[in-house]
Amino acid sequence: MHISSRAQNIEPFYVMEVAKAASALAAQVAHSDAPMVFLNIGEPDFTAPPLVQAAAEQAIRDGVTQYTAATGLPALRERISAWYASRFGVQVAPERIVVTAGASAALHLACLALIEPGDEVLMPDPSYPCNRHFVSAAEGKAVLLETSADERYQLSAAKVEAAWGPRTRGVLLASPSNPTGTSIHPDELRRIHAVVQAKGGITLIDEIYLALSHDDQFGHTALALDDQVISINSFSKYFNMTGWRLGWMVVPQDLVPVIERLAQNLFICPSTIAQHAALACFEPESIALYEARRAEFKARRDYFIPALRDLGFSIPVEPDGAFYVWADCSELCARLGLQSSWEFAFEVMNRAHVAITPGRDFGTAQTAQFVRFSTASSMQQLETAIQRLRAMLTSV
Repeated sequence: MHISSRAQNIEPFYVMEVAKAASALAAQVAHSDAPMVFLNIGEPDFTAPPLVQAAAEQAIRDGVTQYTAATGLPALRERISAWYASRFGVQVAPERIVVTAGASAALHLACLALIEPGDEVLMPDPSYPCNRHFVSAAEGKAVLLETSADERYQLSAAKVEAAWGPRTRGVLLASPSNPTGTSIHPDELRRIHAVVQAKGGITLIDEIYLALSHDDQFGHTALALDDQVISINSFSKYFNMTGWRLGWMVVPQDLVPVIERLAQNLFICPSTIAQHAALACFEPESIALYEARRAEFKARRDYFIPALRDLGFSIPVEPDGAFYVWADCSELCARLGLQSSWEFAFEVMNRAHVAITPGRDFGTAQTAQFVRFSTASSMQQLETAIQRLRAMLTSV
């Protein structure tokens, strides 16, 4: 069978390949005194709040399970608009909001709508692998620009200006970022957007972790810049609805019909039940619970980072949002006689029964020396992981 070059150009999602290996080992050690601890997947251990679950059940009982408009329930678009006003002080017209089958669908739609074959999109290295794969799936080319700890692993306006070429279409940013948990400073983001606008390009930004910001100077939506920014968001992370597959995008008004036409053909509509459930995300009781959980994510970060540093990991930049830690394990690799973070991740998996993610997925410049920890698991799981890592490393 002939496989398309498009499909062959998409690299494996190594995060999930490592997860498969961890799950296989977990089955073997499930009943041992050291069952697997999972710190590899960016999935909150919290589930949807009671009001959200009740709203889904009510939708099923009431039989409101038919297709919605491809752009989503009008009531949900209005709720999201109101949330931008109350949370970020930004006015976003409901008509510019398109509800999607997860943030992945939103990124897919944006790339299909805006990228021609051969177009280049500038992205930071390191960055979330699927973002560049969405560009590749649209037959564009993701151009990774190496970033440093001094830059908080984010692009700068100067780098965007210098890298812009005749085929450059725009930038794809993420703030806060996966895998680093770092955000772009609002002033730098404004400068980046100015460069992009001057070039006639697009500013596309992944803001799915924005509501999980822990630092007031960074917790601002790029939509405050102007209505030409395209923002991708999700109900998965802050709203704890990963498997419900629901997200949204905010686009310029004249792009809405284009996105709608593509969504009609590719997805028909997002899950109707998930949309009715998501209406309850914005109730005061639900928001209060989400804020308490955000504080818990910060507490986990504040425990875990010093503990990792005590074990010999270097963490050049403290994450200001999301629930990730981007940690340099090169000194520990040297102690263990290992060549890379890939080998280190499997060593930790097999010896300590702790699943972590090697840097291989996230770019080209730092993959051999960094691993990503997810602090989306419980504090008890994080403490167990530290104990096992300490035992493993002190036995060398």
